[in-house]
Amino acid sequence: MTIEQRIARAEAGLTEAFAAIDRVEEACTARVLEAFAAHGVAYRHFAPTQGYGYEDIGRDTLAAVFAEVFGAEEALVRPQIASGTAALALTITALACPGTHVLSATGTPYDTLKDIIGSGVTPPPAGSLAEMGVSYSEVPLTAEGFIDTAAVEAALRPETRLVIAQRSRGYAWRRSLMPEDFAPLAEMLRARHPEITLMVDNCYGEFVCEREPTHYGADVIVGSLIKNPGGGLAPTGAYIAGKKSAVERVAFRLTAPGIGAEVGSYAASYQPFYQGLFMAPHTVAQALKTACLTARVFEELGLATTPPAEERRADIIQAIRMETPERLIRFCQGIQMASPIDSMALPEPWAMPGYEDEVIMAAGTFVAGASIELSADGPLRAPYTAYMQGALTYAHGRIALAKALRHMASGGAIALDD
Repeated sequence: MTIEQRIARAEAGLTEAFAAIDRVEEACTARVLEAFAAHGVAYRHFAPTQGYGYEDIGRDTLAAVFAEVFGAEEALVRPQIASGTAALALTITALACPGTHVLSATGTPYDTLKDIIGSGVTPPPAGSLAEMGVSYSEVPLTAEGFIDTAAVEAALRPETRLVIAQRSRGYAWRRSLMPEDFAPLAEMLRARHPEITLMVDNCYGEFVCEREPTHYGADVIVGSLIKNPGGGLAPTGAYIAGKKSAVERVAFRLTAPGIGAEVGSYAASYQPFYQGLFMAPHTVAQALKTACLTARVFEELGLATTPPAEERRADIIQAIRMETPERLIRFCQGIQMASPIDSMALPEPWAMPGYEDEVIMAAGTFVAGASIELSADGPLRAPYTAYMQGALTYAHGRIALAKALRHMASGGAIALDD
Protein backbone atom coordinates (compact mmCIF):
# COMPACT_ATOMS: atom_id res chain seq x y z
CA MET A 1 0.00 0.00 0.00
CA THR A 2 1.42 3.38 -1.00
CA ILE A 3 1.56 6.35 1.36
CA GLU A 4 -1.17 8.07 -0.63
CA GLN A 5 -3.37 4.99 -0.36
CA ARG A 6 -2.80 4.86 3.39
CA ILE A 7 -3.81 8.49 3.75
CA ALA A 8 -6.87 8.09 1.51
CA ARG A 9 -8.02 5.04 3.48
CA ALA A 10 -7.60 6.89 6.78
CA GLU A 11 -9.45 9.91 5.40
CA ALA A 12 -12.39 7.81 4.21
CA GLY A 13 -13.04 6.66 7.77
CA LEU A 14 -13.19 10.16 9.22
CA THR A 15 -16.41 11.44 7.65
CA GLU A 16 -18.29 11.75 10.94
CA ALA A 17 -15.35 13.32 12.76
CA PHE A 18 -14.94 15.92 10.01
CA ALA A 19 -18.67 16.69 10.01
CA ALA A 20 -18.57 17.33 13.76
CA ILE A 21 -15.65 19.74 13.27
CA ASP A 22 -17.61 21.56 10.56
CA ARG A 23 -20.58 22.02 12.91
CA VAL A 24 -18.38 23.61 15.58
CA GLU A 25 -16.76 25.86 12.97
CA GLU A 26 -20.14 27.18 11.87
CA ALA A 27 -21.33 27.80 15.44
CA CYS A 28 -18.14 29.66 16.35
CA THR A 29 -18.20 31.69 13.13
CA ALA A 30 -21.75 32.76 13.92
CA ARG A 31 -20.64 33.90 17.38
CA VAL A 32 -17.76 35.91 15.93
CA LEU A 33 -20.01 37.53 13.32
CA GLU A 34 -22.54 38.48 15.99
CA ALA A 35 -19.78 40.14 18.03
CA PHE A 36 -18.50 42.08 15.00
CA ALA A 37 -22.04 43.30 14.29
CA ALA A 38 -22.78 44.14 17.92
CA HIS A 39 -19.75 46.44 18.09
CA GLY A 40 -20.12 47.92 14.59
CA VAL A 41 -16.67 46.94 13.30
CA ALA A 42 -15.77 49.21 10.34
CA TYR A 43 -12.75 50.39 8.35
CA ARG A 44 -12.03 53.09 10.91
CA HIS A 45 -11.11 50.37 13.41
CA PHE A 46 -8.13 49.34 11.28
CA ALA A 47 -6.38 52.72 11.63
CA PRO A 48 -2.95 52.77 13.32
CA THR A 49 -2.13 54.99 16.28
CA GLN A 50 1.00 56.46 17.82
CA GLY A 51 2.21 57.84 21.11
CA TYR A 52 0.09 57.21 24.19
CA GLY A 53 -2.81 55.83 22.19
CA TYR A 54 -5.55 57.56 24.16
CA GLU A 55 -9.05 56.76 22.86
CA ASP A 56 -7.71 54.26 20.32
CA ILE A 57 -11.01 53.05 18.87
CA GLY A 58 -9.43 50.16 16.97
CA ARG A 59 -7.70 48.79 20.07
CA ASP A 60 -10.68 49.27 22.36
CA THR A 61 -13.23 47.81 19.95
CA LEU A 62 -11.01 44.79 19.29
CA ALA A 63 -10.96 44.15 23.05
CA ALA A 64 -14.74 44.53 23.24
CA VAL A 65 -15.21 42.05 20.38
CA PHE A 66 -12.93 39.51 22.09
CA ALA A 67 -14.86 39.92 25.33
CA GLU A 68 -18.15 39.32 23.52
CA VAL A 69 -16.83 36.26 21.67
CA PHE A 70 -15.48 34.69 24.86
CA GLY A 71 -18.47 35.49 27.04
CA ALA A 72 -16.38 37.80 29.25
CA GLU A 73 -17.05 41.12 30.93
CA GLU A 74 -13.86 42.64 29.58
CA ALA A 75 -10.77 41.77 27.56
CA LEU A 76 -7.25 43.07 27.10
CA VAL A 77 -5.94 42.39 23.56
CA ARG A 78 -2.50 43.78 22.84
CA PRO A 79 0.23 43.26 20.22
CA GLN A 80 2.71 44.43 22.88
CA ILE A 81 2.28 41.17 24.84
CA ALA A 82 5.03 39.09 23.28
CA SER A 83 3.66 35.55 23.66
CA GLY A 84 1.26 33.27 25.46
CA THR A 85 3.86 32.69 28.16
CA ALA A 86 4.28 36.46 28.57
CA ALA A 87 0.50 36.82 28.91
CA LEU A 88 0.39 34.09 31.54
CA ALA A 89 3.23 35.68 33.49
CA LEU A 90 1.54 39.08 33.26
CA THR A 91 -1.77 37.68 34.49
CA ILE A 92 -0.40 35.49 37.29
CA THR A 93 1.84 38.21 38.71
CA ALA A 94 -1.03 40.71 38.52
CA LEU A 95 -3.45 38.46 40.40
CA ALA A 96 -1.04 36.96 42.97
CA CYS A 97 0.08 39.56 45.51
CA PRO A 98 3.10 39.07 47.83
CA GLY A 99 2.22 36.81 50.72
CA THR A 100 -0.53 34.97 48.85
CA HIS A 101 -0.66 31.38 47.58
CA VAL A 102 -1.16 30.08 44.02
CA LEU A 103 -2.52 26.57 43.44
CA SER A 104 -2.39 24.66 40.16
CA ALA A 105 -5.50 22.49 39.72
CA THR A 106 -4.06 20.58 36.76
CA GLY A 107 -0.76 19.33 38.14
CA THR A 108 2.61 20.48 36.86
CA PRO A 109 2.17 23.18 34.22
CA TYR A 110 3.92 23.51 30.88
CA ASP A 111 7.73 23.75 31.04
CA THR A 112 7.93 27.49 30.31
CA LEU A 113 5.86 28.34 33.40
CA LYS A 114 8.37 26.86 35.80
CA ASP A 115 10.56 29.94 35.84
CA ILE A 116 7.48 32.12 36.31
CA ILE A 117 6.61 30.12 39.41
CA GLY A 118 10.22 29.81 40.61
CA SER A 119 9.32 27.25 43.28
CA GLY A 120 12.18 25.03 44.42
CA VAL A 121 14.82 27.10 42.61
CA THR A 122 17.61 28.77 44.60
CA PRO A 123 17.91 31.67 44.12
CA PRO A 124 14.45 32.11 42.61
CA PRO A 125 14.41 33.63 39.10
CA ALA A 126 14.10 37.40 39.01
CA GLY A 127 10.45 38.46 38.81
CA SER A 128 9.14 34.98 39.66
CA LEU A 129 6.37 34.29 42.14
CA ALA A 130 8.90 32.88 44.57
CA GLU A 131 10.93 36.11 44.50
CA MET A 132 7.70 38.06 45.06
CA GLY A 133 7.01 36.02 48.19
CA VAL A 134 4.15 34.06 46.63
CA SER A 135 3.92 30.39 47.60
CA TYR A 136 2.88 27.69 45.15
CA SER A 137 1.56 24.14 45.19
CA GLU A 138 -0.25 21.81 42.79
CA VAL A 139 -2.88 19.10 42.72
CA PRO A 140 -2.65 16.35 40.08
CA LEU A 141 -5.52 15.43 37.82
CA THR A 142 -7.49 12.30 38.56
CA ALA A 143 -6.42 9.00 36.99
CA GLU A 144 -9.06 9.63 34.31
CA GLY A 145 -7.60 13.05 33.52
CA PHE A 146 -10.20 15.30 35.14
CA ILE A 147 -9.82 18.09 37.72
CA ASP A 148 -10.10 16.67 41.23
CA THR A 149 -12.32 19.39 42.68
CA ALA A 150 -12.41 17.88 46.17
CA ALA A 151 -8.62 17.59 46.28
CA VAL A 152 -8.27 21.17 45.05
CA GLU A 153 -10.54 22.45 47.82
CA ALA A 154 -8.58 20.44 50.41
CA ALA A 155 -5.33 22.01 49.15
CA LEU A 156 -6.57 25.60 49.44
CA ARG A 157 -4.97 27.72 52.15
CA PRO A 158 -6.24 30.80 53.95
CA GLU A 159 -3.86 32.87 51.82
CA THR A 160 -4.83 31.28 48.47
CA ARG A 161 -5.95 33.96 46.05
CA LEU A 162 -5.40 32.33 42.66
CA VAL A 163 -6.12 28.89 41.23
CA ILE A 164 -4.57 28.25 37.82
CA ALA A 165 -5.48 25.51 35.38
CA GLN A 166 -4.09 24.46 32.01
CA ARG A 167 -6.52 23.39 29.31
CA SER A 168 -4.00 21.86 26.94
CA ARG A 169 -1.80 18.85 27.60
CA GLY A 170 1.55 20.62 27.12
CA TYR A 171 4.33 18.02 27.06
CA ALA A 172 2.23 15.52 29.00
CA TRP A 173 0.49 12.32 27.94
CA ARG A 174 -2.96 13.24 29.19
CA ARG A 175 -6.32 14.30 27.84
CA SER A 176 -6.74 18.00 27.31
CA LEU A 177 -9.64 19.57 29.17
CA MET A 178 -12.95 20.51 27.65
CA PRO A 179 -14.41 23.94 28.52
CA GLU A 180 -17.15 22.30 30.57
CA ASP A 181 -14.55 20.38 32.62
CA PHE A 182 -13.84 23.63 34.49
CA ALA A 183 -17.47 24.11 35.57
CA PRO A 184 -17.38 22.04 38.81
CA LEU A 185 -14.21 23.81 39.96
CA ALA A 186 -15.62 27.23 39.09
CA GLU A 187 -18.89 26.48 40.88
CA MET A 188 -17.10 25.30 44.03
CA LEU A 189 -14.87 28.37 44.18
CA ARG A 190 -17.72 30.78 43.49
CA ALA A 191 -19.97 29.20 46.13
CA ARG A 192 -17.47 28.66 48.95
CA HIS A 193 -14.32 30.68 48.16
CA PRO A 194 -15.41 33.80 46.25
CA GLU A 195 -12.18 35.60 47.15
CA ILE A 196 -10.23 33.19 44.91
CA THR A 197 -9.80 33.83 41.17
CA LEU A 198 -9.80 30.93 38.68
CA MET A 199 -7.46 31.50 35.73
CA VAL A 200 -7.40 29.11 32.77
CA ASP A 201 -4.52 28.88 30.32
CA ASN A 202 -6.63 28.63 27.15
CA CYS A 203 -3.74 28.32 24.67
CA TYR A 204 -4.43 25.94 21.76
CA GLY A 205 -8.09 25.59 22.79
CA GLU A 206 -9.96 28.56 21.33
CA PHE A 207 -12.75 27.65 18.86
CA VAL A 208 -12.10 23.92 19.13
CA CYS A 209 -15.43 23.63 20.99
CA GLU A 210 -18.56 25.73 20.64
CA ARG A 211 -17.91 27.47 23.98
CA GLU A 212 -14.92 28.56 26.07
CA PRO A 213 -14.00 28.13 29.79
CA THR A 214 -15.37 31.61 30.54
CA HIS A 215 -18.80 30.36 29.46
CA TYR A 216 -18.50 27.77 32.26
CA GLY A 217 -17.42 30.06 35.07
CA ALA A 218 -13.68 30.64 34.66
CA ASP A 219 -12.85 34.13 35.95
CA VAL A 220 -10.01 34.73 33.48
CA ILE A 221 -8.73 33.01 30.34
CA VAL A 222 -5.40 33.72 28.66
CA GLY A 223 -4.17 32.95 25.16
CA SER A 224 -1.80 33.87 22.36
CA LEU A 225 -2.84 35.62 19.16
CA ILE A 226 -0.33 33.61 17.10
CA LYS A 227 -2.20 30.50 18.13
CA ASN A 228 -5.89 29.84 17.46
CA PRO A 229 -7.60 33.24 17.84
CA GLY A 230 -5.23 35.00 15.42
CA GLY A 231 -6.37 32.76 12.59
CA GLY A 232 -2.87 32.64 11.11
CA LEU A 233 -3.00 36.37 10.30
CA ALA A 234 -2.20 38.11 13.60
CA PRO A 235 1.52 38.92 13.56
CA THR A 236 2.02 38.96 17.35
CA GLY A 237 0.25 39.55 20.65
CA ALA A 238 -1.95 37.91 23.25
CA TYR A 239 -5.25 38.37 25.06
CA ILE A 240 -6.66 38.17 28.58
CA ALA A 241 -10.45 37.95 28.95
CA GLY A 242 -12.73 37.56 31.96
CA LYS A 243 -14.15 39.47 34.88
CA LYS A 244 -13.68 43.23 34.72
CA SER A 245 -11.97 43.42 38.10
CA ALA A 246 -9.38 40.79 37.14
CA VAL A 247 -8.69 42.16 33.65
CA GLU A 248 -8.28 45.66 35.11
CA ARG A 249 -5.56 44.40 37.49
CA VAL A 250 -3.75 42.82 34.54
CA ALA A 251 -3.99 46.07 32.59
CA PHE A 252 -2.50 47.95 35.54
CA ARG A 253 0.40 45.48 35.56
CA LEU A 254 0.87 45.91 31.79
CA THR A 255 1.11 49.71 31.89
CA ALA A 256 0.79 51.37 35.31
CA PRO A 257 -1.68 51.50 38.22
CA GLY A 258 -4.37 54.06 37.51
CA ILE A 259 -3.61 54.04 33.77
CA GLY A 260 -4.22 50.44 32.71
CA ALA A 261 -5.92 49.88 29.35
CA GLU A 262 -6.23 53.60 28.58
CA VAL A 263 -2.85 53.71 26.81
CA GLY A 264 -0.96 51.64 24.31
CA SER A 265 -0.66 52.56 20.64
CA TYR A 266 0.02 50.41 17.59
CA ALA A 267 1.64 52.03 14.56
CA ALA A 268 0.60 49.22 12.22
CA SER A 269 -2.97 48.44 11.16
CA TYR A 270 -5.28 46.45 13.42
CA GLN A 271 -6.76 44.73 10.36
CA PRO A 272 -4.80 41.44 10.77
CA PHE A 273 -6.17 41.05 14.31
CA TYR A 274 -9.78 41.59 13.27
CA GLN A 275 -9.47 39.51 10.13
CA GLY A 276 -7.55 36.81 11.99
CA LEU A 277 -10.30 36.55 14.61
CA PHE A 278 -12.89 36.27 11.84
CA MET A 279 -10.88 33.50 10.15
CA ALA A 280 -10.02 31.70 13.39
CA PRO A 281 -12.93 29.21 13.56
CA HIS A 282 -12.23 28.06 9.99
CA THR A 283 -8.47 27.91 10.46
CA VAL A 284 -8.88 25.92 13.68
CA ALA A 285 -11.15 23.49 11.82
CA GLN A 286 -8.43 22.94 9.21
CA ALA A 287 -5.92 22.21 11.97
CA LEU A 288 -8.30 19.78 13.67
CA LYS A 289 -8.91 17.84 10.48
CA THR A 290 -5.15 17.59 9.95
CA ALA A 291 -4.78 16.28 13.51
CA CYS A 292 -7.52 13.67 13.05
CA LEU A 293 -5.98 12.40 9.83
CA THR A 294 -2.50 12.23 11.36
CA ALA A 295 -3.80 10.31 14.36
CA ARG A 296 -5.62 7.77 12.19
CA VAL A 297 -2.59 7.12 9.94
CA PHE A 298 -0.26 6.53 12.88
CA GLU A 299 -2.84 4.41 14.69
CA GLU A 300 -2.95 2.16 11.64
CA LEU A 301 0.85 1.97 11.81
CA GLY A 302 0.53 0.64 15.38
CA LEU A 303 1.56 3.77 17.31
CA ALA A 304 -0.32 5.22 20.28
CA THR A 305 -1.95 8.62 19.85
CA THR A 306 -3.85 11.04 22.05
CA PRO A 307 -6.48 12.00 21.35
CA PRO A 308 -7.48 9.08 19.12
CA ALA A 309 -8.57 10.02 15.62
CA GLU A 310 -12.33 10.14 16.19
CA GLU A 311 -12.42 11.36 19.79
CA ARG A 312 -13.89 14.79 20.53
CA ARG A 313 -11.08 17.28 20.87
CA ALA A 314 -10.33 20.03 23.36
CA ASP A 315 -7.33 21.58 21.60
CA ILE A 316 -5.44 21.48 18.29
CA ILE A 317 -2.54 19.39 19.59
CA GLN A 318 -2.02 15.84 18.35
CA ALA A 319 0.37 13.71 20.39
CA ILE A 320 1.98 10.63 18.82
CA ARG A 321 4.13 8.31 20.88
CA MET A 322 7.01 7.67 18.47
CA GLU A 323 8.90 5.33 20.87
CA THR A 324 12.34 6.08 19.36
CA PRO A 325 14.32 9.31 18.98
CA GLU A 326 14.88 8.52 15.29
CA ARG A 327 11.15 8.49 14.58
CA LEU A 328 10.59 11.74 16.46
CA ILE A 329 13.45 13.52 14.72
CA ARG A 330 12.59 12.35 11.21
CA PHE A 331 8.88 13.12 11.65
CA CYS A 332 9.68 16.70 12.66
CA GLN A 333 12.19 17.00 9.84
CA GLY A 334 9.58 15.80 7.34
CA ILE A 335 7.08 18.40 8.55
CA GLN A 336 9.76 21.08 8.14
CA MET A 337 10.56 19.87 4.63
CA ALA A 338 6.90 20.35 3.67
CA SER A 339 6.72 23.88 5.12
CA PRO A 340 6.21 26.97 2.94
CA ILE A 341 8.97 28.82 4.80
CA ASP A 342 12.49 27.48 5.47
CA SER A 343 11.73 24.12 3.85
CA MET A 344 15.47 23.78 3.21
CA ALA A 345 16.26 23.82 6.95
CA LEU A 346 16.82 20.54 8.76
CA PRO A 347 15.84 20.83 12.43
CA GLU A 348 17.96 19.08 15.04
CA PRO A 349 17.44 18.69 18.81
CA TRP A 350 18.85 21.56 20.87
CA ALA A 351 18.85 22.93 24.41
CA MET A 352 15.99 25.43 24.06
CA PRO A 353 15.67 28.00 26.88
CA GLY A 354 12.84 27.21 29.29
CA TYR A 355 12.82 23.45 28.65
CA GLU A 356 14.31 20.65 30.77
CA ASP A 357 15.38 18.40 27.87
CA GLU A 358 16.67 18.97 24.38
CA VAL A 359 13.77 19.79 22.06
CA ILE A 360 13.35 19.37 18.33
CA MET A 361 11.05 21.85 16.63
CA ALA A 362 9.74 22.05 13.08
CA ALA A 363 8.12 25.38 12.32
CA GLY A 364 8.34 26.68 8.77
CA THR A 365 5.78 29.39 9.46
CA PHE A 366 4.98 32.82 8.03
CA VAL A 367 4.73 34.21 11.58
CA ALA A 368 7.66 33.05 13.72
CA GLY A 369 6.46 30.67 16.41
CA ALA A 370 2.86 30.63 15.18
CA SER A 371 1.57 27.24 16.27
CA ILE A 372 -1.75 27.66 14.46
CA GLU A 373 0.43 27.18 11.40
CA LEU A 374 1.60 23.61 10.92
CA SER A 375 4.40 22.74 13.30
CA ALA A 376 5.69 19.74 15.21
CA ASP A 377 7.98 19.42 18.18
CA GLY A 378 8.86 17.25 21.13
CA PRO A 379 11.39 16.78 23.92
CA LEU A 380 14.12 14.18 23.48
CA ARG A 381 12.98 12.00 26.34
CA ALA A 382 11.23 8.64 26.39
CA PRO A 383 8.71 7.75 25.01
CA TYR A 384 9.74 10.35 22.41
CA THR A 385 6.34 11.88 21.86
CA ALA A 386 5.76 14.15 18.89
CA TYR A 387 3.36 17.05 19.44
CA MET A 388 1.92 18.30 16.18
CA GLN A 389 -0.38 21.29 15.90
CA GLY A 390 -1.84 23.63 13.36
CA ALA A 391 -2.24 23.82 9.56
CA LEU A 392 -3.70 26.87 7.90
CA THR A 393 -5.23 24.56 5.29
CA TYR A 394 -6.15 20.90 5.44
CA ALA A 395 -4.53 20.38 2.02
CA HIS A 396 -1.19 21.51 3.42
CA GLY A 397 -1.61 19.27 6.46
CA ARG A 398 -2.35 16.28 4.23
CA ILE A 399 0.65 16.94 1.98
CA ALA A 400 2.97 17.47 4.95
CA LEU A 401 1.85 14.20 6.54
CA ALA A 402 2.76 12.33 3.35
CA LYS A 403 6.15 14.05 3.25
CA ALA A 404 6.85 13.19 6.89
CA LEU A 405 5.92 9.53 6.36
CA ARG A 406 8.17 9.36 3.31
CA HIS A 407 11.08 10.90 5.21
CA MET A 408 10.60 8.52 8.13
CA ALA A 409 10.50 5.51 5.81
CA SER A 410 13.56 6.59 3.82
CA GLY A 411 15.60 6.74 7.02
CA GLY A 412 14.37 3.38 8.28
CA ALA A 413 12.39 4.90 11.16
CA ILE A 414 9.21 3.14 10.00
CA ALA A 415 8.59 0.29 7.57
CA LEU A 416 6.30 1.05 4.64
CA ASP A 417 5.79 -0.89 1.42
CA ASP A 418 5.69 2.28 -0.64
